[in-house]
Amino acid sequence: MLRGFLDYLRQSIAHKIETAPEPAVRTAQVPSGTTLLGLLNHLAHVEEASTRWALTHMIEETGRHAGHADILRELIDGATGR
Repeated sequence: MLRGFLDYLRQSIAHKIETAPEPAVRTAQVPSGTTLLGLLNHLAHVEEASTRWALTHMIEETGRHAGHADILRELIDGATGR
């Protein structure tokens, strides 16, 4: 169940990035400098720990960043959802 939930959140992030126009995925839309590609790189980096830690942490981390990706994507082209 945990792996399934994490897979769902990973797919959500991937979809937001794959369907966003270039160069917007690399361009900061907010003052913090956060980008869609930066979120993806961050999530990939933090998945390098034990299975239990990775699952627990990645569900929390990916869920939070999925919300960030929603905001960035809406700023880029108005796309919302999922």
